[in-house]
Amino acid sequence: MKNKKNQKFNNKKPFKKAEDIELKAISQWHDGKTFSVTGLVERIIQTGGPTIFVISDGTGTLGLKGFEGPGERSHPEINEGDTIKAIVQIGEYNGEIEGEIKKIEKLNPEEHNVYLKKILALQKERAKVQPAEFLVKSKILDKLKSRFIEAAEQIRLAVIQQRPIIVRHHNDTDGYSSGFSLERAILPLIEQEQSSEKASWEFFLRAPCAAPYYEISDAIRDSAQSLRNVAKFSNKMPLVIIADNGSSPEDLLAIKHGKTLGMKFIVVDHHYSDEDVISKEVLAHINPFLVGEDGAAISAGMLCTELARFINSDVKNISQIPAMAGLADRIDIANPGIVEDYLEIAKKEGYSKQLLNDISTVIDFVSSRIRFMEAREYIEVLFGEPREKQKELVSLMAPYIHQLESKGLEISKANAKTEKVGATTLQTIDIDSTFPGFGFYPKPGMCVGMIHDYLKEKGTTNLVSAGIMATALTLRATDEAKFSVHELIKFLNEKSPHAFVEGGGHKNAGSISFIPNKRDEVVTLLKEFIKSRQ
Repeated sequence: MKNKKNQKFNNKKPFKKAEDIELKAISQWHDGKTFSVTGLVERIIQTGGPTIFVISDGTGTLGLKGFEGPGERSHPEINEGDTIKAIVQIGEYNGEIEGEIKKIEKLNPEEHNVYLKKILALQKERAKVQPAEFLVKSKILDKLKSRFIEAAEQIRLAVIQQRPIIVRHHNDTDGYSSGFSLERAILPLIEQEQSSEKASWEFFLRAPCAAPYYEISDAIRDSAQSLRNVAKFSNKMPLVIIADNGSSPEDLLAIKHGKTLGMKFIVVDHHYSDEDVISKEVLAHINPFLVGEDGAAISAGMLCTELARFINSDVKNISQIPAMAGLADRIDIANPGIVEDYLEIAKKEGYSKQLLNDISTVIDFVSSRIRFMEAREYIEVLFGEPREKQKELVSLMAPYIHQLESKGLEISKANAKTEKVGATTLQTIDIDSTFPGFGFYPKPGMCVGMIHDYLKEKGTTNLVSAGIMATALTLRATDEAKFSVHELIKFLNEKSPHAFVEGGGHKNAGSISFIPNKRDEVVTLLKEFIKSRQ
């Protein structure tokens, strides 16, 4: 008798015994039936029992099970990247459909090349989107529409090709809104493509960035874990979607680092950059400044919610998110109309403005506690899955957090100093000597925002507020101050190049960093800059 492991067979006779079937057509109703399938070997997983060959034919995927002995590699002549034809008996194991291999062989080189082209064409066709109508009317969204389509098709193609997806987002309400919207759109597609609920854990990760940009430490962690999964599970290197971050020069090194190791990138951001150094490095780049619009007039959560609807036309539980993200990121100051339009949609879903603000408050607080954990199930509750539990949690937590905010505001008011710099009022607070430090809530940026709003409500219209730390400034400004975070950074680097100033944000809100022994010099130059703008 021939050794089954090395058995070959004629292309014609054996495969005529079983009906050809596309992988997308296989379901639990075919349990016990035998078919002939053809596909590209995407992954090979050696278990303690059988060897699993995960194949794709451009319409779907299927795991083929070969068994020679416990933990023994079945069909060693078959490798990842090969195209094969097999006769399989359909079965189910742990809730997943699989095919038990009866016969299998590789396609010859000519057939292989033809089949690869066929699969890629099918995958790209399946990845195409029917562009959705935006939830609201917006010239910013209209100008970005082609970029939405490009990004959505690349994301859908990654799912179809079984490429893991990592979503990295800013660690605040707008960032979490961005990440959650994308998560809601992508997870069902992954589960559907692989016919497995486990796949949503194996092929998707969402986590906040440690800094207000995708820094090299994030890239090293993501690539190290991904390379491990390539070696251990035959995964592909991931597609990384950077949301509410990603457009600045500070992101460039981390993105290039990831690309060097095989990662692919998409950026969805609304923060301004003087120069676009990112687009040429990524598959798609969505940012208002790329089309001559102001990122302060739309939030990343709004952009990602709209993108989610392009990725998955059946996405659920996200239409209330843009209003919350816009309120949290103060988009109502620069563009009140779009926030009101999104609020009307949220109200139809049972979310009042107050409830959205309270949810945002809880998200900001929770983000300061869970820090850089994924915390998928907890975040799902915060975003209304289920909604009853969301409202119960928010009603419990929001009053407590508001008390902390009130305490933070009173501390800020008692310790803030104001002075006139020309026609502008400069309000400063020494963060390090005022607040207890690590773990204190509200965070420094929020405290600066609160005392800034407090003086504005008191009638101060020409105002700049600065939270001063040992190595950083957090800044807020009114339009009357004619301020610009980006122009300030340029000014400081010209006047004090050895302060090594970096930073970013929007025109009237952002943060900068510098070396510790240049703090006093930077504060002095801040005043000089404010005076020069008048």
